[in-house]
Amino acid sequence: VLLTGFLPQVGHEPLPPTIGRNVLGRKVLYLPGFFTYARHIVEVDGKRGLFRGLTPRLISSTLSTITRGSVKKAFPLEDMEHVSNKDDVKTSLRKVVRETSHEMMMQCVSRVVSHPLHVISMRCMVQFVGREVKYSGVFSAIGRIFKEEGILGFFVGLVPHILGDVIFLWCCNLLAHFINTYAVDDNFSQASVIRSYTKFVMGIAVSMLTYPFLLVGDLMAVNNCGLRAGLPPYAPAFASWIHCWRYLSAQGQLFRGSSLLFRRAPIPAASFPID
Repeated sequence: VLLTGFLPQVGHEPLPPTIGRNVLGRKVLYLPGFFTYARHIVEVDGKRGLFRGLTPRLISSTLSTITRGSVKKAFPLEDMEHVSNKDDVKTSLRKVVRETSHEMMMQCVSRVVSHPLHVISMRCMVQFVGREVKYSGVFSAIGRIFKEEGILGFFVGLVPHILGDVIFLWCCNLLAHFINTYAVDDNFSQASVIRSYTKFVMGIAVSMLTYPFLLVGDLMAVNNCGLRAGLPPYAPAFASWIHCWRYLSAQGQLFRGSSLLFRRAPIPAASFPID
């Protein structure tokens, strides 16, 4: 199922769009959704194709969880007090900043540790496009990346991922804090219930705003690595993640692949300079 979400990110659209109608009743072109795309992958690659890159992804997630736990133990936030309704504005904001800073440190370290396996997972998945077998296992992939690209090859796309993580944490936590402080009335009977869901709702909203960082990071992980989906005509050989961002922005594709079900076909664009 990982493959169904990642291939639209790299712009791989093997199936033609279909005509549908939007909420206003106007005809629009829709690209195949999650289930149609999944059915195509099964037809081409069998059911196992849906789970390309799963092993390195699981290892990456495990490393991330272990690292966060280890960092939390090594650098505990002494006497951490959670925000209380009894706190004044200055005190509650100070607590939020302190907790977010600590959470940011854990997230950045865990991202650095787990990113090499994330890169391998992305490359295993994107081989579907060109039917390649260059990355066939975790250990062989590690050896190949080290031989061809050196240590830095394991960290391509890391910077936009970390920036996205940091922006997400600060925006989500601060927005939730200010909404709970200034928008939710303590006299309202369901105030505590609303406050408990504020951060969750903010997380969904902010994740959409930071999606371009995720997209650019994932594209850089497979760009110019010898696989068809990372080379022209699928994508230019980007010099940096900023180059990639500028290219996607010019094409109006910074949110490419963000939706799994209702994916509108992009309007054909003119040629944009990418340098």
